[in-house]
Amino acid sequence: MAEPLLSIRNLQVQFRAEAGWVTAVDDVSLEVGERDCVGIVGESGSGKSVTALSILKLHDPATTRMPCGTIQYQGADLLRAGGAALRRIRGGEIAMIFQDPMSSLNPVLTIADQIGETLRRHQGLTEAAARKRVVELLALVRISDAARRADDYPHRLSGGMRQRVMIAMAIACRPRLLIADEPTTALDVTVQAQVLELLRELRRELGMSVILITHDLGVIAEFAERVVVMYAGRVVEQAPVDDLFRRPVHPYTMGLIDAVPKLDGDAARLTMIPGRIPGPQEDIPGCRFNPRCALAQASCRVAPPSMLALNALQSARCPPRVAALGAQHG
Repeated sequence: MAEPLLSIRNLQVQFRAEAGWVTAVDDVSLEVGERDCVGIVGESGSGKSVTALSILKLHDPATTRMPCGTIQYQGADLLRAGGAALRRIRGGEIAMIFQDPMSSLNPVLTIADQIGETLRRHQGLTEAAARKRVVELLALVRISDAARRADDYPHRLSGGMRQRVMIAMAIACRPRLLIADEPTTALDVTVQAQVLELLRELRRELGMSVILITHDLGVIAEFAERVVVMYAGRVVEQAPVDDLFRRPVHPYTMGLIDAVPKLDGDAARLTMIPGRIPGPQEDIPGCRFNPRCALAQASCRVAPPSMLALNALQSARCPPRVAALGAQHG
């Protein structure tokens, strides 16, 4: 098998708190192949964005540490990479679309200035060449009258257009890996669909791999090929998207799918996962989902479970469910 483009192994991320270091992400492992599209899904606070920011070491080193794990990109460990190597990779090889384009874009610089800076830094373009390329990129992401819009400031654009500007900035240097962190948050349904279709077209045209971070299973079903489910800082299930929806293994995944509104008018089919996701400072013995799990056994409250393979493509951090499903199909 070909080596993955990106490989995360046993990643742990800790933040400094008043009482000491707290673990926000623990024992996270995942892979992204060439031209792959991996969705990361989970509730707010599950560690999705923390994991994504760790790939490019965008956390504040004064308040964050990563004592365990590796992040390999084309064979090089990004966690040990120096400043020059990271500057080359950030925006060039790996690009990221952040959650809120209004806070990510500089309000006192024009769109041309902001995208042009990326082109001048990574590709060495002159100001005139960068300006020409900015207009091309804005047209590529379906912004009409691109030459005029390039001179606009962010506040003059709609939410959907600002998100398209963020996509244009991210793809400016034709990255091999695009990380999209909640790219459709706060957009209406029509604009969401347009942004996802745009990302799909750009991925096909540019041959990019994509990591899509979202809490929306509908977006995952429409866009991703493989799914990583996170809960309370840990990966609890990994599977191809069709397998995940057809036969979820982990009780948390089952709860997420059951909580999706149905269109048949049966309100009784809409269920909630009881309780709340624990904070990183809360010490929960065993499986961190066990206080909310209707299927929890005594063993689930003793030791943290390991990821177990149900088959070659699907694995979950739930020994009772893996054993039960394995027995059914053994």
